[in-house]
Amino acid sequence: MALVFTQLIASHPDTGLVLAFTCVILAGLFQILFGLLKLGKYFVMVPYPVISGFMTGIGIIIILLQISPLLGNAGDSNALAALTNIPNAFNQQNTFATVLGVITLLIMIYWPEKWTKIIPAPLFALITLTIISSTFFTQQGISVIGEIPTGFPSLLMPSLSLDTLYQVSYFAFLLAVLGAIDSLLTSMVADTLTETHHNSDKELIGQGIANTIAGFFGALPGAGATMRTAINIRAGGKTALSGIIHSITLLIVILWAGDYAQYIPHTVLAGMLIKVGLDIIDWRFIFQIKKVGLFSASLMLLVLLLTVFVDLITAVLVGMFIANLVTLDRLTHIQLDNITFKRGDELLSEISSEMTSNKANIALTDDIQNNLSKSLANTLLLEIDGPVSFAVSRELSRRFTENLAFTTLVIDLSSAKLIGTTTALMITDLIERTKIKNKKVLVITGTEKTNQSLKKLSLETLLDKKYQFDNREQALQTLI
Repeated sequence: MALVFTQLIASHPDTGLVLAFTCVILAGLFQILFGLLKLGKYFVMVPYPVISGFMTGIGIIIILLQISPLLGNAGDSNALAALTNIPNAFNQQNTFATVLGVITLLIMIYWPEKWTKIIPAPLFALITLTIISSTFFTQQGISVIGEIPTGFPSLLMPSLSLDTLYQVSYFAFLLAVLGAIDSLLTSMVADTLTETHHNSDKELIGQGIANTIAGFFGALPGAGATMRTAINIRAGGKTALSGIIHSITLLIVILWAGDYAQYIPHTVLAGMLIKVGLDIIDWRFIFQIKKVGLFSASLMLLVLLLTVFVDLITAVLVGMFIANLVTLDRLTHIQLDNITFKRGDELLSEISSEMTSNKANIALTDDIQNNLSKSLANTLLLEIDGPVSFAVSRELSRRFTENLAFTTLVIDLSSAKLIGTTTALMITDLIERTKIKNKKVLVITGTEKTNQSLKKLSLETLLDKKYQFDNREQALQTLI
């Protein structure tokens, strides 16, 4: 989210800050809208290879962007520029800054876990190396944060024009999506640790309200932090009160500690961020990439490359699109087993068994048997059993074309669980094609929910009521 935020500032040097905070306000409004539209559940329905590629890509971006600051140089605007600038960064490095940055990184990596309970590694590195830098290396050209305003922030009014509307809205939407994904994935981690279940839509609305208000006071966009949440829960903070205390403590620090923060070297922050980038990379997936299959590995690498070299939202959308297509194809093959065409002797044997059962009070005489045999010789039964989505409609049409030698078409929807609009359109198309050829069509309708799509497509005007039946037994009697 910080990357997106800084990109907007960098693209508008004069008005970047005002636009950026306007962007935060819009991002908060987007998140509130996501919650009101009940979209929370969809943000956590992301295939793991997409999440892995996305997070690994973000980790790589953070590392690439911090290489130059770690070496004492100015940062780059994007990952590609940072990658191509690495040789120059090494040639022009500030030795003293590089030493501080590398020490920071080593502290972050090798800090003993038992010491973390006394003082966390980032806090120790920040305080210690800032003091060393400001005391002994003031004349060595080490870049520092500089003056930071202290006190309660003033109210900022959003500024938006037609020229900037598209770009700000785009970045706001991107921030909203990133924040939603981050927070809801963090909530899932918290659920696992606390054995509870969060309300995704409520989380989005709450986060959206917070970000909207934050934007009016010149604050960065916020989201859930997985590592801090896990540490907080392990330390015993399992209720909302722990988050409130955290925020109040941070506010107290910010109101008076700004004068001291101005001396923090950029290289120290770069060392910390490189460790964050390393932690974000999904090493578990990378080490198991040979075991997950070609598709999952390829999808992860594609999302990773798009994240690093294109943009974050394109990476997620493309990854989701490809993953959903493949999943849909697999589901289609399963759903096609729910569609069967029966005719002739196969249908006669099945219907005879049904008519002689207790459910059908019809005496199966020789005359009835003969009539059935003649009628069913030219009858085709299309039976749909279970859920059928739009993806099977093309194959349904193809199979129907292979079974055109009939005079009566019976469409049995009594066992169908779900028929989408596309499949309903295909069924009505089959009925029309059959009627045009002066062939008889009987429809055994399904449940009320299943029939809704057919009713919307005016099945009653397409097919007379006398050719519609509630069950198969009623339809069979018309064939005798």
